[in-house]
Amino acid sequence: MLGTDGCFSVGRASRIDPAIRDNGAMAKSKNKTGKDKGNGGTIALNKRARHDYHLEERFEAGLALQGWEVKSIRAGRANIGESYAVVRDGEIFLFGAQMTPLISASTHVVADERRTRKLLLHRREIDNLIGRVQRDGYTVVPTSMYWKGNRIKIELALAKGKQDHDKRQANKDRDWAREKQRVMRRHNKDA
Repeated sequence: MLGTDGCFSVGRASRIDPAIRDNGAMAKSKNKTGKDKGNGGTIALNKRARHDYHLEERFEAGLALQGWEVKSIRAGRANIGESYAVVRDGEIFLFGAQMTPLISASTHVVADERRTRKLLLHRREIDNLIGRVQRDGYTVVPTSMYWKGNRIKIELALAKGKQDHDKRQANKDRDWAREKQRVMRRHNKDA
């Protein structure tokens, strides 16, 4: 459904006649690329966020997207690796998320792959995020984009930046856990 601002309301479910749903020929998946998971599949991850930040509290937000963006996400052309969220006029926006337009995108729409996208949250969540960012010096970082039903959601985390010694310690802990697993596996094979 096209909204007043020219954006589509993502995820509106259409009703399907049960007779059509039960038809074996119609029940086959329309998915040709294999990228669209439909139910709960991960679209994009921000792997650098766990390395660069201490992630504390997590929030789930919707996205105000245009039609060509939904098509590009379904084709697996979304990247949130360099994105971040900013508070502007009491609302939260996503900057730096890349959704590469398809060649077959509509010709009457100018597709900007890194445009600013509005994040959809409840007012109390927005107020909570604004307060924590302004008072406590947190940063709002997107950690993953995924399907929830037929809607596209993004997971945001309140984060504080890690210093170099924190990153080195995290690497040491990860390497030690990996080595411990190897030793345990080797020990259990011999028993």
